[in-house]
Amino acid sequence: MACAELPGDLQVEASPVGPVVRPPGPAGPPGPVVLYLPGDRHLAGPPASGLGRAGQLALRAGVTVVCCGYRPTFPAALDDVHAGYRHAQGAGPVVVAGERTGAGLAATLLIRLRDAGAGLPVAAVLVSALLDASLQAPSLRLNAAADPEFDAAGLRRRVARYAAGTALTDPLLSPLYANLDGLPPIQLLAAGNDLLLDDSLAFAARAARSGVTVDLRVWPDAAGLRRETLPAMAQFLRAMLTISENLV
Repeated sequence: MACAELPGDLQVEASPVGPVVRPPGPAGPPGPVVLYLPGDRHLAGPPASGLGRAGQLALRAGVTVVCCGYRPTFPAALDDVHAGYRHAQGAGPVVVAGERTGAGLAATLLIRLRDAGAGLPVAAVLVSALLDASLQAPSLRLNAAADPEFDAAGLRRRVARYAAGTALTDPLLSPLYANLDGLPPIQLLAAGNDLLLDDSLAFAARAARSGVTVDLRVWPDAAGLRRETLPAMAQFLRAMLTISENLV
């Protein structure tokens, strides 16, 4: 476990679903938990790849963060994050957050839980989300010049491997095509030159039309997104958890 990359005096422990990062201070009663689903630029990464972000979020928001690992193919990845959610529920109210493919899995987890009539998380945060595995977003082409290392053909191959034969427009693989009624509040964070920008824009519009509370924030470039992601997430988490506490 790469503890050296964690900021501050954080507590890190193992769990069946991945590392758990706790904010500094004495152990207290169970409290809010963020189920964090990391991803590399576009596809899944090992749980250790998200430890830095998990630690920063634990410090800034003062919450326990479960950095959930998941297998690199569908639907095993969704099964893994579902198991991670059940584990996190044992500690307190849960917010699900993810980046890129992790964000897509966070969105599909909401849909699976809603369809099963299971308890939903308090909210979800989706950062630079991959929400349409068919890769039809115009921003993939229009913003390619902003990323000289972008390999469109390579991305399509990786997504095809991840889909493992599932139709690319299946709502549990591509939540942009799902019925979004009844989902909890969702924050979407993206950059104007993000290859996946249109996924976030389209999902936000569809969710809002379905009556879902949406907080969409788009910064001009990737540097702005990196700089502002943690403050925006922490502010949203505090607001959603406060509302949840007041409803109990």
